[in-house]
Amino acid sequence: MFTTVIILIVALIVIAIVLNAVQQHKEQVEAEKRAEIAKQKAIIDETEDALGAAAHMPVSQQLVMILHKRVLNALKTQYEINPKAVDVKQRLQDAEQRGNTINIDQPPPADDAFVLPDNDKQIILFIQGIKKLRTLLRSEHSKGKVDTHVFMDEDKRLDRLQLRINIETLQKRARTAFQGGMLGSARQYFEKAIAALNAQPEQTEYINSKRAEVQQQLSIIQDNLKNANAADRAKRRDAERDDLDELFAPKKKW
Repeated sequence: MFTTVIILIVALIVIAIVLNAVQQHKEQVEAEKRAEIAKQKAIIDETEDALGAAAHMPVSQQLVMILHKRVLNALKTQYEINPKAVDVKQRLQDAEQRGNTINIDQPPPADDAFVLPDNDKQIILFIQGIKKLRTLLRSEHSKGKVDTHVFMDEDKRLDRLQLRINIETLQKRARTAFQGGMLGSARQYFEKAIAALNAQPEQTEYINSKRAEVQQQLSIIQDNLKNANAADRAKRRDAERDDLDELFAPKKKW
């Protein structure tokens, strides 16, 4: 009798341990599922934000498709983890239909289709958007989801767009400084623009023509600075001469 009780107690302890291990494993699996779902949601949100920014930029439909597939794959992963999620199923169906409307054979917009935003806040958002697009593009390429040739073409296109924003922003600021009489600041902006153009590994027609344009504007600034410096020197000489004339002038008799 005593032995039977001992056996029953041991059996109960073993069962409790097994049940606890099973419960812990189940909770761990559920936690991993929740973490993976959260990860995929973050990917979807990040990529949809990038797609929203791309809608205001002269980007190719090829790049739009790359981003769209990133969202689609994340939705598929979410649905595989939780097939009972009705909202995910609907979003997945909508995404699949939307993908059919993207024409990757459509020629990309011309580089000169870009128009500089009106204010600095918009320009900053524009630049941040381009950097985000390049980051996501690089990420998809590193995962083997984007062909290297496609990656190179798209990254170069984004790089050219980023350069245009940089150069035209510097020119805009230089003109504003010039109009405000801040010749030194205007010169610095133009010099930064030329340095950025010279730093490009591939010297395109745009870069050569833009460098000539900026160089001409810089020459005008430098001439104005020389004239302003000459005028200042002449003014100082006149002031010094007046001081000397007053010092050595004959004393008046009273």
